[in-house]
Amino acid sequence: MLPPSLSHTLRRLWTLESFAYSLRVFIALTGTVILCWWRDDMNSLIPLFLGIIASALAETDDHWRDRLRALLVTLCCFTVASLAVELLFDKPGWFALGLALSAFAMTMLGAVNQRYATIASATLILAIYTMISLEHRGNPALGDVWREPALLVAGAAWYGVISVVWCVLFSRQPLKLSLARVFRELGRYLALKSALFEPLRDLDVEERRLALARQNGRVVEALNQAKEMIFRRLQGARGSGKLDRYLQLYFIAQDIHERASSTHYPYGELTEAFFHHDVLFRAQRLLDQQGQACRALASSLLLNRAFEHARSERALEDLNASLAHLEKQDRPEWRSLLPFLSALADNLATLEQSLARASNPETTSPRSDTALYDRTPHGARDVGERILDQLTPRSAVFRHAVRLTVTLLVGYGVLHLIHPTQGYWILLTSLFVCRPSFGATRRFLRQRILGTVVGLVAGWAVITLFPAAPLQVAIAVLAGVAFFALRGRHYLLATASITLMVLCCFNQVGDGFGLIWPRLFDTLLGAGIAGLAVMLILPDWQGRRLHHQAVATLDASRAYLVAIVDQYRHGKRDDLGYRLARRNAHNADAELSTLLGNVLQEPEFFRRDADVGLRFLLHSHTLLNYLSALGAHRDERETSFDASLEAAAEAIEASLGKLAHALSTREPVSEKDEALSTGLAFLDAEPASDEPPLLRTQLALIGQQLVPLRQAAARLDHADESENAGLRSES
Repeated sequence: MLPPSLSHTLRRLWTLESFAYSLRVFIALTGTVILCWWRDDMNSLIPLFLGIIASALAETDDHWRDRLRALLVTLCCFTVASLAVELLFDKPGWFALGLALSAFAMTMLGAVNQRYATIASATLILAIYTMISLEHRGNPALGDVWREPALLVAGAAWYGVISVVWCVLFSRQPLKLSLARVFRELGRYLALKSALFEPLRDLDVEERRLALARQNGRVVEALNQAKEMIFRRLQGARGSGKLDRYLQLYFIAQDIHERASSTHYPYGELTEAFFHHDVLFRAQRLLDQQGQACRALASSLLLNRAFEHARSERALEDLNASLAHLEKQDRPEWRSLLPFLSALADNLATLEQSLARASNPETTSPRSDTALYDRTPHGARDVGERILDQLTPRSAVFRHAVRLTVTLLVGYGVLHLIHPTQGYWILLTSLFVCRPSFGATRRFLRQRILGTVVGLVAGWAVITLFPAAPLQVAIAVLAGVAFFALRGRHYLLATASITLMVLCCFNQVGDGFGLIWPRLFDTLLGAGIAGLAVMLILPDWQGRRLHHQAVATLDASRAYLVAIVDQYRHGKRDDLGYRLARRNAHNADAELSTLLGNVLQEPEFFRRDADVGLRFLLHSHTLLNYLSALGAHRDERETSFDASLEAAAEAIEASLGKLAHALSTREPVSEKDEALSTGLAFLDAEPASDEPPLLRTQLALIGQQLVPLRQAAARLDHADESENAGLRSES
């Protein structure tokens, strides 16, 4: 029996996303070291280590059968790439041609999906690892051509076997981690949402709404990752109790997200009206407790413990009591606002029920439609079509493929021109640093250089203070594990770790001290080439894409509105079409938030429209919040959708469509829409007796939100025209 403290520590480590990944790498590296010592063949250590690293970088999350198939494809790609490097290594002209073709083709494969992108990127990395290994060993004799590829692929296969076996033994752990991340991000979203209800005058609501929009992007990303994981495991496995449980938890998370992202009324006006009453404080307290419940659910999933939710019941009772007290006072100035507070309380009560269902999702009533949208390619034709669709300079994938190809060719030319020691590190640095956007490239460039300096200093200290070979190899193994543990969030430390590993490994078969200055020089040179390439070769300035993403956001919101209105016409049903429209709207909102984050990292000239873009994001996200509230209150039964509601809904839909079209075709955007005003006027008609609560007023709020949204779009269009005029005058 393990001591309680150690057992607790191990359970906590098991809940970390990088722990299992790092543990697999540790097993693979340690096994390789033991084999090389047993065979007294430390010369094979470096290519085996490099093969393990490349295979670990190529790992994708799949069911074990799919992971086995992906491993076989990866090993085939690794073998071809490594042998090609061996055969062309001493033929610079053919080598450059092969390098250009493979870099472009492998990068374009990323247009298919993330699995293809991961394998293709790892194949390029392994090809450069082969160059580094060959340069260190010298050109191989004709009969010895197989050795380096065999060792590299053997290392990759060794890690691949560990990965597949691990997937068989712990197939549910990635799902738990992914769903836990969803509920953790939802908890943070609810905490930020609760801050909007803080009854303070002069509260910066816009700043808090922008923070909420950014957090919404993280929630959407987590939901998308969880959906893909569940979908891959559900293929051919319907009826599995465990998988059905995770599927129900995913749907519960979607319901919570729609409820949490709902807005029923401008919060500033509610604060002014009820500043001296505790109703907003009660709503804030309930939302905060529900956020804590989401985080508790995440911990329960990770620690495999039962989730019991009962903490928010008292807070919900207090909110309802406070609302009842307001209604009893019957003050005229509150009458128009009380329905919105009631809708808010109903929304939070339903959210509370969703959390309660998460305690035992297996007992949840089965949904009529549990299908998930399939985004995976089917067959070579589908793969080819996706690649052909991206073969245009307008595609970010194509531009990155051209940029990376030229970067690697320039690096190859430079190393032949100046013949630096261990010059192929130039190519490796360029490959890791060159990213699709300038902001990401600048961030990775800076961290790569600083991490290399830290790693070289640490490596010099280690091989100076600890000359014993076994200790240096042990440090190399730990540094390799640290690279994979840190590369997701702390790239600087991850780079330092891999640099330390390289120095310790190379010191076993040569002079590690002699690698310090060449590695630093090559890193600076490779980073410089990549940085210039991103700025000069088909630069993909994110600021120029603002209006394109704004169009996508408007179109997705319009499709979401159409899906919601259809539900009001025919009754609530959580079918695939509705869920897809909702998810596309949130995806577009998240992509706009991410795009603006990248714009803020670009040079000043290209980020001068960021303030206009942030203003558009603020209003488009508020529109999405109003749409979510409309979707959250769909009725279960067939409802009356009279002519006035039809006219208003059609006017809003048409206004969104016209606004998107104007931005897309670069036509002047009018800040007023007379047709919309006419359509919204129909909402003043007397509501039907069976009309759903808040349908009429929520449509009015959505229509009113289009006014500041159109103004923001007009400024965005004007800013775009000004930038284009400036670029033309400069040229």
